[in-house]
Amino acid sequence: MSNYANLPAPSPEQGLNRYLQEIRKFPMLEPEEEYMLAKRWVDHEDANAAHKLVTSHLRLAAKIAMGYRGYGLPQAEVVSEANVGLMQAVKRFDPEKGFRLSTYAMWWIRASIQEYILRSWSLVKLGTTSAQKKLFFNLRKAKARIGAFEDGDLHPDNVKQIATDLGVTEDEVISMNRRMSGGDASLNATVGNDEEGSAQWQDWLEDENADQAADYEARDEMDTRRQLLVQAMDVLNEREKDILMQRRLKDQPVTLEELSSQYDVSRERIRQIEVRAFEKLQKRMQELAKEQGILEGA
Repeated sequence: MSNYANLPAPSPEQGLNRYLQEIRKFPMLEPEEEYMLAKRWVDHEDANAAHKLVTSHLRLAAKIAMGYRGYGLPQAEVVSEANVGLMQAVKRFDPEKGFRLSTYAMWWIRASIQEYILRSWSLVKLGTTSAQKKLFFNLRKAKARIGAFEDGDLHPDNVKQIATDLGVTEDEVISMNRRMSGGDASLNATVGNDEEGSAQWQDWLEDENADQAADYEARDEMDTRRQLLVQAMDVLNEREKDILMQRRLKDQPVTLEELSSQYDVSRERIRQIEVRAFEKLQKRMQELAKEQGILEGA
C-alpha cells in the first residue's frame, strides 16, 4: 500500500482535540463512490483511491479508539493504532462482498487496538489467568451495567457484584479499577470548537452492543495472542527484554535519553534495540502460531 506519511497523525504535542477537528474535514463517502474507489484499489492498486478510503474513515477509527480510553495508555497512540487497523482493512477490503467498508474495518480497528493494549501492559501487572484477562477487558463495561460511574474506589457492594459477575476476587476488582480509573476522561468533556460546532467525548464512543459476534471473536484471538506473547518473550536476551519492557510495557515509558545513560550507548542505539526486539518478538509469535496451528496467517 502507498506511503501514508501525509495522513493526519495524533500526537501529544499536537493535542488530540486538534486532530479530531482536523479529520472532520474529510468527507464521508456515498456507497457508490466507496465502491468505485475500492475497485480502483483492488484492480489497479490506485494509491489515491486507497488514501481517500482511509481518510474518509478516520473518524470511525477515532470513535472506536475513544471506547478504549481508561487503560492508562496515551490516547494519541491508541488512535494511531486504530488507524493502523483501518489501513489494514482498506488493504484487504473486497467491495464485491456486498457490505460497506465501515462494517469490515471495525474488526480490524478493534483487533489492532487490543493487540496494542496487550503488548503495552506488563505481564506482571495483568497476570496470566483467563479470569484476570476477562477482568481487564470487561471491567469498564461491568461498571457501566450497574451504573458505577463514580471516580475513585468502587462501593463495596459494586465490588462484590462485579467480582461475582466476572469470576474474580474482590481484591482483583479493586486493584484493576485503581490502575484503570486514572486515565478516564469525562464523557461530557467538550471536543472541538470550530464553526461546525463542538461535540462531547461521549459522541465519539463506540456502540458497545454492536457486532457482538465480532467482539467475541476479537477477544478470543487476543487471548490466544497473549499466550503466544508469554511464550515468545523467551526469544529476547535480558537487555532486549529490559529495554522493551521499559519502553513499551510501562504506564510511563522511560525515555531514550534515560536508557542511553543507563546502558552507556547512544539514544539511536537504544531505539534500534527496541525496534529489533519488537520485531524478534513478532516473528517468534508468528512461528509459534504456525507450529501450534493457530492464528493462521498471523
